[in-house]
Amino acid sequence: MTTKAKTETQQGSADPAEIAKFSALADTWWALEGPFKPLHKFNPVRIALLKSRLAAHFGRDETLDRPFEGLTLLDIGCGGGLIAEPMARMGFAVTGIDASEKNVKTAANHAERMRLDIDYRAMKPEDLPESAQFDVVLALEVVEHVPDRALFLKAAARPLKSGGFIGLATLNRTVKSLMMAKIGAEYVVRWLPAGTHDWRDFVKPSELAHDLRAAGLAEPEFTGLTYNPLRDAWRASDDLSVNYMACTVKP
Repeated sequence: MTTKAKTETQQGSADPAEIAKFSALADTWWALEGPFKPLHKFNPVRIALLKSRLAAHFGRDETLDRPFEGLTLLDIGCGGGLIAEPMARMGFAVTGIDASEKNVKTAANHAERMRLDIDYRAMKPEDLPESAQFDVVLALEVVEHVPDRALFLKAAARPLKSGGFIGLATLNRTVKSLMMAKIGAEYVVRWLPAGTHDWRDFVKPSELAHDLRAAGLAEPEFTGLTYNPLRDAWRASDDLSVNYMACTVKP
């Protein structure tokens, strides 16, 4: 359980301070040189990894332009739509939700300009109707910001169909991540605004696996995401010490 869990009963799966922090940046989601520049650089490797895992899970041909036609996807903590839009282009019927109404407005406005049909809603996962069902649920760079990780993951798993796929991305709580993802990224190279992350809320893979099992999901598969400063590029790897993704299914 995270350090913020004591306030869970008042706020559900979202922390008002985190909502306010990202709401203040809502107009900058699509600025390539803005506060979310690291996500724009990070995105291609995340999307490629997800596309490969999803194609294998659903038996789809990932070389097609729209390999996931007929499948539904929920993007939790969608922000400005940086993941929702490429997923929609791959053929998913995408619903994006975020606790920040400003984020949702930014995402919806951008999708309209891109002529993409994405259903954006300002809400938390526990507020979804009981009838909501999805083939895929994604929550990327979200679990390190929630007040109660176990509560959040149970809410995220509930609308996932039996046999469905869930993908998460987060940061490991290690000395290396403290130096690189917190101190380095926020105060040295200033890739991120100071205060973006609280290192104490980074999540060890073992902790995430425990909470995913408690939410009724299968044992996750982990993949590291590693940055090469000489090439200024990200790649998938076996190194889970800083950034990593977890993929699992609902039995």
